[in-house]
Amino acid sequence: MKRVFVAGHRGMVGSAIVRQLAQQGDVTVITRTRSELNLLDTNAVKCFFETENIDQVYLAAAKVGGIVANNTYPAEFIFENLTIQNNIIHSAHLAGVNDLLFLGSSCIYPKFAEQPMTESALLTGILEPTNEPYAIAKIAGIKMCESYNRQYGRNYRSVMPTNLYGENDNFHPENSHVIPALLRRFHEAKLNGDAEVIAWGTGKPMREFLHVNDMAAASIHVMNLDDATYEDNTQEMLSHINVGTGVDCTIRELVETVAKVVGFEGDITFDTTKPDGTPRKLMDVSRLKSLGWEYSISLEDGLRTTYQWFLANLDNFRK
Repeated sequence: MKRVFVAGHRGMVGSAIVRQLAQQGDVTVITRTRSELNLLDTNAVKCFFETENIDQVYLAAAKVGGIVANNTYPAEFIFENLTIQNNIIHSAHLAGVNDLLFLGSSCIYPKFAEQPMTESALLTGILEPTNEPYAIAKIAGIKMCESYNRQYGRNYRSVMPTNLYGENDNFHPENSHVIPALLRRFHEAKLNGDAEVIAWGTGKPMREFLHVNDMAAASIHVMNLDDATYEDNTQEMLSHINVGTGVDCTIRELVETVAKVVGFEGDITFDTTKPDGTPRKLMDVSRLKSLGWEYSISLEDGLRTTYQWFLANLDNFRK
């Protein structure tokens, strides 16, 4: 039985990885809550790896947040993410763990990267200023994995997901990302009998979304690729792999689909005085396809299951 440690098992991605690993008969999933193992404590993490005989690590733990949080606490975002990564990757290496998967973010790419964004766009331009500290930490994680591979022959791989959504997402009314925010807003508008929902911007920007269950499946697929297949499709200094659908939609299409899924029958108005943000943000996933994996959950189907999960857990989201 492989002993597999999932760091960040209570988060959206980590919990999805745990659910899928639990279905495999040859895996014992190891998890620790924050009270059981503080990933910011170097000695505690080192002791954990020395005693637990871990075979594989999924590094899904991170300090995350939206634009406001990233802008307000940039020091915490860079320090805590670097510390978590450093502790886990280095301690895993010291304990002889050969297989590790580091989960990053599409924000590693330059603000004005050519679309769709390829892995080679990394470090070719300036980052989005609002989340630069977080992005720098994720870039460091990629390079740390590459460095341990180069120097010690480890098998430390990195995946960079596009915008994720699904079960265990954050549905907080102020701090959530676009899909959970829209699901909640349309749900509450339906309950209140509102005649109209107002969406920000023109609705023209294009975004890509991947269901978290697909992200978990892709992570497990990349982790378990044989060395020859993986090495044939990556490079020593360009080892990270984009994970997404390779398909995007306009914000207007997203808003209309959410309204359909929730069952809101009122009007939708776009407030064009509000900012649109980046016109397009799409991942090039040709490398992932060449490694034998493609997404399977359509946006509408994924929104339906996410909304059902939201309804089942509604008590947890009340103010």
